[in-house]
Amino acid sequence: MTHQDILDALGKVREPDLGKDLVTLNMIKDIRIDGRHVSFTIVLTTPACPLKEIMRRDCEAAIREKSGADVTVSVGFTANTSSNRVDGQTLLPNVKNIIAVVSGKGGVGKSTVSANLALALAQGGAKVGLMDADIYGPSVPIMFGVRGERPLMMQVDGKDKIVPIEKFGIKLISMGLLVDEKSAVVWRGPMVSSAIRQFVSDVFWGELDYLVIDMPPGTGDIHLTLVQTVPVTGAIIVTTPQDVALADARKAIAMFGQAQIKVPIIGLVENMAWFTPAELPDNKYYIFGKEGGRRLADQYDIPFLGEIPLVQGIREGGDAGVPIMVGDDAITKSAFSVFADNAIRSIAMRNAHMDSTKVVEIVV
Repeated sequence: MTHQDILDALGKVREPDLGKDLVTLNMIKDIRIDGRHVSFTIVLTTPACPLKEIMRRDCEAAIREKSGADVTVSVGFTANTSSNRVDGQTLLPNVKNIIAVVSGKGGVGKSTVSANLALALAQGGAKVGLMDADIYGPSVPIMFGVRGERPLMMQVDGKDKIVPIEKFGIKLISMGLLVDEKSAVVWRGPMVSSAIRQFVSDVFWGELDYLVIDMPPGTGDIHLTLVQTVPVTGAIIVTTPQDVALADARKAIAMFGQAQIKVPIIGLVENMAWFTPAELPDNKYYIFGKEGGRRLADQYDIPFLGEIPLVQGIREGGDAGVPIMVGDDAITKSAFSVFADNAIRSIAMRNAHMDSTKVVEIVV
């Protein structure tokens, strides 16, 4: 066996999503040959890549086909999280992907989806932050069990910065961590927009693979401020199957698709897809309708990222400060994991095939 033999074999293994072989994509490094033993490293597009075991098996099969069944193969993994940001952007320069989680209306579980998406990404090995951009109704402090805690300050390059609170392996910031939870935030639009800009510029996020932003419901000032302040990689739409929610989800899709904004839609996730009572685990009750989110995704030709069931444990975990992804309900965790895996794949394909992300310039 030679180094070139191994490259020739691995040149036949395709990255399942990007559609090119691993050698062409420069995803192979550190090839070592010791007799009949081969080792190398695959450079993934994200630490949380759900396809690495598929690639491992394909690589092992390709090498044995080329060099014989008696070859032993050791495959290691590292990650260089894909990003498509324009070089030279000054805000959040060390954040590779900024993901806005949005909904057309309230009450569809957008904050629950944001929190568990962030946790799923972190559990996959990614560096993750969660920004609660719902200034009027922040929920992150309750959902992560950090009510009453206050972030510290530190100096970075001579400037005072807010240090996000860390919980369950992710960095958190929320208006609920900065004001008393009994106080209402009674602000006009410009003040809210200023707060969002401060969450970006005055918080020390450090190096992140993903910054998940839990947006407020609707389509308004905060959404425009965000896309005009930072380069948003893409948006994830959250809806329930019912017609009222789907109608508002269409507005969110339309907003990000406007010619002036043009932020890619990473995909759509359907929350509260069905209800299964604990005493009847084989039954599904479609309380809010059936597969409305899937039909909407098909209509707009956007990726359908998954279905999340309506489960009492999700609500109980959020209220208790223990989100479902760090709880014990394996079945419900699996639904969120499938959704997160599909989101990761969609983000990687977006970065590989679409234009670079950049700050939106809206001319009025």
